[in-house]
Amino acid sequence: MKVVIFAGGIGTRISEESHLKPKPMIEIGGKPILWHIMKIYESQGFNDFIICLGYKGYIIKEYFLNYYLYNSDVTINLQTNSHEVHRSNCENFRITLVDTGLLSGTAGRLKRVERYIDNHEFMLTYGDGLADVNLNELLAFHRARGKIATVTAVQPAGRFGLLGVDEAERVTCFNEKPLGDGGWINGGFFVLKSEVFSFLPEDSDQKMWEQDPLENLVLGHELVSYKHHGFWKCMDALRDKEELERLWQSGQAQWKTW
Repeated sequence: MKVVIFAGGIGTRISEESHLKPKPMIEIGGKPILWHIMKIYESQGFNDFIICLGYKGYIIKEYFLNYYLYNSDVTINLQTNSHEVHRSNCENFRITLVDTGLLSGTAGRLKRVERYIDNHEFMLTYGDGLADVNLNELLAFHRARGKIATVTAVQPAGRFGLLGVDEAERVTCFNEKPLGDGGWINGGFFVLKSEVFSFLPEDSDQKMWEQDPLENLVLGHELVSYKHHGFWKCMDALRDKEELERLWQSGQAQWKTW
């Protein structure tokens, strides 16, 4: 099964790093967050990726084109411009890199990779979100419901701690990172049937997947939600990157399912 990853956006809210590289190439623990996302899928049996490129997409191409050599022991003969690989420590990734336009919306990016899906169901996610989602359970849920689209719903932690205060102004409880207000949001990690492309018009470049296509799937009763109660974190801003880095360095990276 193919896994489509949106990796073409500019990432303006994390411009401290995205002015130099695509947002999915910002590193956590010395590896791009894109690599972490791919490891989540590979560790659960999904290793055939389609990456939607856009802003500075050449950086992602160069990274994966050179990945094999960078992660291998190599003898290089400069006189003959040849090399011999002795040992490789590479993941079992198969990657299709697709230029989906510099300024395309997410609907346009998805539409541009339709030719690589081959009328099969597939998975879709964003290039900036990490989770410990059980992907095989998600897939089974999707197939059991028989709808065109399944979205993973999550409840993100609040940004600020909450105090419980009684009538005497005494603090009765302190919750450093409570869940949100009880609402569920789009956490990515979709499973889709190929029929989803009928919800994407040919002129989709200026459209967002999260707007008309998903809204029309809702109106057609073709979108269901798989509720994920575990870890989920989106790297939206620099503070999120720093939090993910702290989790990785402290050995508390819950998304590390490999």
